[in-house]
Amino acid sequence: MEKNTPVPLTVIVPVRNEACNIAACLISVAWADEVWVVDSHSNDQTVEIAQRMGAKIAQFDFADGFPKKKNWALGNLPLRHEWVLLLDADERVPPELEQEIRVLFRGQNLADGYYINRKLIFLGRWIKHCGWYPSWNLRLFKHRLGRYEKLNAEDVAQAGDVEVHEHVVLAGQAAYLTHDLLHEDFKSIFHFIERHNRYSNWEARVYANFARGEHGVNNIGASLFGSPPERKRLVKQWWVRLPFRPLLRFVWMYLFRLGFLDGRPGLIFCTLMAMHEAVIGAKLYERELPRLSDKQTGC
Repeated sequence: MEKNTPVPLTVIVPVRNEACNIAACLISVAWADEVWVVDSHSNDQTVEIAQRMGAKIAQFDFADGFPKKKNWALGNLPLRHEWVLLLDADERVPPELEQEIRVLFRGQNLADGYYINRKLIFLGRWIKHCGWYPSWNLRLFKHRLGRYEKLNAEDVAQAGDVEVHEHVVLAGQAAYLTHDLLHEDFKSIFHFIERHNRYSNWEARVYANFARGEHGVNNIGASLFGSPPERKRLVKQWWVRLPFRPLLRFVWMYLFRLGFLDGRPGLIFCTLMAMHEAVIGAKLYERELPRLSDKQTGC
């Protein structure tokens, strides 16, 4: 496959108000034959920028349940190709990863899907430690064989309309790519905290589900000897039962996972993630208040 020949796959980018990020994302996948931007009625210039760059646009209206945006796109868009690459607007495909994908599509022995490692750039620095690298995600796969898992938290209010921490369940064989995907958000710390406030709504429900032994349906499962996401899922199921999680998370990330080697951005990142853990814990407690009140009043 020649350097300037479009690669026969479809890129799907779910967005809402991503004018700061969308241009860099789309430039990095200009080599793909088809690009869909799935919008949720942005009120900034996201759609106009995407249209100028040749992307197809679809509007998604969330019905406060299932499916969310990525599963909806996989099941409803008129995709031109068998293969899809799922990206967030704050992610970019570097030239080395593009070339690896080109070589992949020249071969005849494709797996059914591929895990790609993500490299997080935070405050201008690669967060190489803190337990944040490697970060494997199944993003390149045959679209008929892959769907995001359902963790019985799809109806959580104010949690957003797109799958963020859910993983793709693939009905086939997965392999691993060598080069990294770049995760670099051009928005501010204000937006980082705002976004994680929404995430914590969803995670509080998932924590509560795990604590009760409810793991959803069509999920990746939890296994010590499985894929990296399956190992993380096993850790999370035990993690929800531990006390002092905000403190433990900071100590684990900053000291045991060497976050201090990432300089001041590493310190800020570990602090913010410990705060995020504290917010999840507070929302978990808040969820229990009606039950506590019922027990006290006999209702």
